[in-house]
Amino acid sequence: MDLQTLTYLVVGGSFALYIAIALASKARSTGEFYVAGKNVHPVANGMATAADWMSAASFISMAGLIAFLGYDGAVYLMGWTGGYVLLALLLAPYLRKFGKFTVPDFIGDRYGSQAARVVAVVCLIVISFTYVAGQMRGVGIVFSRFLNVDISVGLGVGMAIVFFYAVLGGMKGITYTQVAQYCVLIFAYTVPAVFISFQVTGMPIPQLAFGSSVVEGGGVLLEKLDQVVTELGFAAYTSGSKSRIDVFFITMALMIGTAGLPHVIVRFFTVPRVRDARMSAGWALLFIALLYTTAPAVGALARLNLTQTIQPGPVGTALGNLAYADRPEWFKTWEDTGLLRFEDENGDGRIQYYDDANIEFSATAHSYGWRGNELRVDNDIIVLANPEIAGLPDWVVALVAAGGIAAALSTAAGLLLVISAAVSHDLLKSVFARRISERSELMASRMSAAVAILVAGYLGYNPPGFVAQVVALAFGLAAASLFPVILLGIFSFRVNKQGAIAGMLSGLAFTLGYIIYFKGVFVAPFAENSPENWLFGISPEGIGTLGALLNFAVAIGVSAVTPAPPAEVRALVERIRVPS
Repeated sequence: MDLQTLTYLVVGGSFALYIAIALASKARSTGEFYVAGKNVHPVANGMATAADWMSAASFISMAGLIAFLGYDGAVYLMGWTGGYVLLALLLAPYLRKFGKFTVPDFIGDRYGSQAARVVAVVCLIVISFTYVAGQMRGVGIVFSRFLNVDISVGLGVGMAIVFFYAVLGGMKGITYTQVAQYCVLIFAYTVPAVFISFQVTGMPIPQLAFGSSVVEGGGVLLEKLDQVVTELGFAAYTSGSKSRIDVFFITMALMIGTAGLPHVIVRFFTVPRVRDARMSAGWALLFIALLYTTAPAVGALARLNLTQTIQPGPVGTALGNLAYADRPEWFKTWEDTGLLRFEDENGDGRIQYYDDANIEFSATAHSYGWRGNELRVDNDIIVLANPEIAGLPDWVVALVAAGGIAAALSTAAGLLLVISAAVSHDLLKSVFARRISERSELMASRMSAAVAILVAGYLGYNPPGFVAQVVALAFGLAAASLFPVILLGIFSFRVNKQGAIAGMLSGLAFTLGYIIYFKGVFVAPFAENSPENWLFGISPEGIGTLGALLNFAVAIGVSAVTPAPPAEVRALVERIRVPS
């Protein structure tokens, strides 16, 4: 059976599973649609939370970042996982005790303000659509490569699947679909990692292979990788080039952004008790750790395999780089997607892959007759192409395709649901049409989910960057807008509605403006995105931390000069902070 047929069968089988789960768990009330009836078991909720949070960025893009950034890629591992500790300790149990449906619900009630609720909805929608753009791009990449269809067709199929189980099942359907998707994605991620770890180092456990010796040529994996990449002018894999301040700010933005993500927070509203919320966070950390401790090995092994495939002999010799005519089959198929590009700068018919930005090495390269780096590899293909580069069986390649789609769809569904709930519950039910019936609210939820899916499809077709980059920006927006007012809402009696509104608006406006200025999200950037132009040397991926500090300062400062919250707000804060 050829690879494409096998991939259709594996991916089609996973889709059939998701649809069957959605049919079996159709939401019949707003409680089931928004929070799955608040009766999800902590283990199942932990698995669903892991799938909800481990998006296409974790599955597709993170190992690619680590592969090309090396040591600098560690900020994503530290930030994304560390955020769950904050979430488990500082937010999850208190928000579950609050007992409502959504994050804007909490902000509106805690600050006693419909205006604060509306501002929270705006923040939530900006964050969620930024995040979902990365997920839909991931869906398009997987479809275009493995199912040999245009990205627009792939997006259409992905949108249809999400529409079916998100609109039909709501949170109830999404929760149990995400349990299945977690099983698919973690199996798809670890199986090829085990194969390649054993192939390269003789050690089948990827976490241990990371520090083991390679089979061919000897030497510890990381030492071998340092040697291979530095011979081509790249920075040593184990060295870091980011400034300490930027590493700190990116890590903090990802951490507090994790704790402020509305589609993750809402998962803790789905369990029966406050105690279960803490247990869910613990289980989620365990399930996430299975992938996140594997990712560094996947990135290192992929970089080594890729580089040695393109540069199989001594650098600078006639056989030191691969002849384009002899490129392997996987190279040709990824070229067709446009995510792998070769341009023959010197017309010798061979692929020169090196760091032409390294002035010192470029002089050496010119003596070989090289005239510039000729290979462009998109970060987002590393995990997906890894099994093919390593020559693994077709069923492993098909499994990776199903895993990539599962990772993207699981998070996309969670994001679309919180957008739907924000529109139907927090705006329509709570502000504009308070007497609306439950049946009408449920219909409005499904309609707003459908519209959100269409917008998400457009963003997936015109994304503002590669998957992990887009997701990192979403975390920064969450850190700067929602996290401070949620934390202050739980632990401060004095912060009032005026402070919360001013804090959210200032944090969101500052962070979004900075990102647009340097990233030029949908248009050409206004300024060159380089460290010498950044404020205090902080990159757009890390600016959310500064936005959060601004939010805290504005919220506390404005609250100090405006009237204190009423007694009923103090009673609410005391109620959610005192253990049951």
